Amino acid sequence: MKLCVTGGAGFIGSNFIYYMQKHHPEYEILNLDLLTYAGNLESLKEAEASPNYRFVRGDIADTALVTGLFEKERFDIVVNFAAESHVDRAVLDPSVFVRTNVLGTQVLLDAARTFGVKRFHQVSTDEVYGDLPLDRPDLFFTETSPLHTSSPYSAAKAGADLLVLAYHRTFGLPVTISRCSNNYGPYQFPEKLIPLMILRALKDEPLPVYGTGENVRDWLYVDDHCAAIDLILQKGTPGEVYNIGGHNEYTNLSVVKTILQELKKPESLISFVSDRPGHDRRYAIDPAKITKELGWKPSETFTHGIHKTVRWYVEHSDWWQHILSEEYSRYIEVMYGSR
Repeated sequence: MKLCVTGGAGFIGSNFIYYMQKHHPEYEILNLDLLTYAGNLESLKEAEASPNYRFVRGDIADTALVTGLFEKERFDIVVNFAAESHVDRAVLDPSVFVRTNVLGTQVLLDAARTFGVKRFHQVSTDEVYGDLPLDRPDLFFTETSPLHTSSPYSAAKAGADLLVLAYHRTFGLPVTISRCSNNYGPYQFPEKLIPLMILRALKDEPLPVYGTGENVRDWLYVDDHCAAIDLILQKGTPGEVYNIGGHNEYTNLSVVKTILQELKKPESLISFVSDRPGHDRRYAIDPAKITKELGWKPSETFTHGIHKTVRWYVEHSDWWQHILSEEYSRYIEVMYGSR
């Protein structure tokens, strides 16, 4: 079985490659990644030891490159992680998100259709559904919830999802889509909430929390997400969407406080900053469909998962040290310094 993982040098993509190497060592895995700021080949040093793993640097929106690669390799499965994914960066420059997330997906779909890919899986996000009110804990996103995007990032991901489903209906391409809640775990780029707070707390720097920190997210440990995607590839029905959530809802403020407790740091490090535009209030996924139809359930509790995650960042300073460069520091200053 020949598997193409796009965006495999990113957070979830690199964890997925490790997961597949462990559970399907016979698979040939090709990782196609442009290595933008969030792509890091150091995350895949152990993966490179396998003779069944290869890396190709390239842009999924580059038609000539993608077409040539698919023609040569004749992939059986494509899993598309490649995306611009940070909401704050989408506010700064939406055009990059449209190009990668929409056009790039279309280029991959055309190549998959032309060269007979047996399964194209699109990794999406719960953010395509918009948000839920904080005072209605009984409400959850299901696969039939309307798409109601709030940011250029989520709009671009929703556009990609619609393209994927259209290629199934129009051309019969065997596709599946998963929409997951917020992931956390090893190798996550430190612009995201959990690694950002861990690394700033380690340096006793202020922890910037948007608004009052009452925004709610459903947290999913990355290995549980990888297991769900693998299950969808093996047993999922073409043309279907599957929501993946952990039923681990916490406010951003409570997550930050948990990290401080793990590191034995004072809550006085918390610094509330003005909220970002279009900040969704609550995400909550109902994973009943994938549980009922495919038998998936998350195995990691948030309490244990966040403990493992904090320990990983403490023990792998060699991985994140170079990321905290002057360029990244300037970005953090742009996003939080004047708030």
